[in-house]
Amino acid sequence: MASFLQSFIDPRKNWLAKQHMKTLSSRLRRYGLRYDDLYDPYYEVDIKVALNRLPREIVDARHQRLKRAIDLSMKHEYLPEDLQAMQTPFRSYLQEMLAFVKRERAEREALGALPLYQRTLP
Repeated sequence: MASFLQSFIDPRKNWLAKQHMKTLSSRLRRYGLRYDDLYDPYYEVDIKVALNRLPREIVDARHQRLKRAIDLSMKHEYLPEDLQAMQTPFRSYLQEMLAFVKRERAEREALGALPLYQRTLP
């Protein structure tokens, strides 16, 4: 059953998944965003912790992309075509750290250890 679901969402095997990925890529390129920029640190504490553990220049670049996207959206404009061609919307910078944080949290829960800090959202 799991292999069927994996093949259903794999863009290499499913035409609809490929079309969805293509559409999402073009929408992210219009504003100069990456897929990882869509993660909200106020939605999940693990994302907030992962962003805090990333190097400062990566987080600053993320904030700059978000500011630029908000500015373009407010102006009802898109990035110029030459800049859209340079964008890499599915180049990940957060996934590895997020997976590490989730594994770390699961390991602490399995061992029955107390949390290092209070994991609450504001």
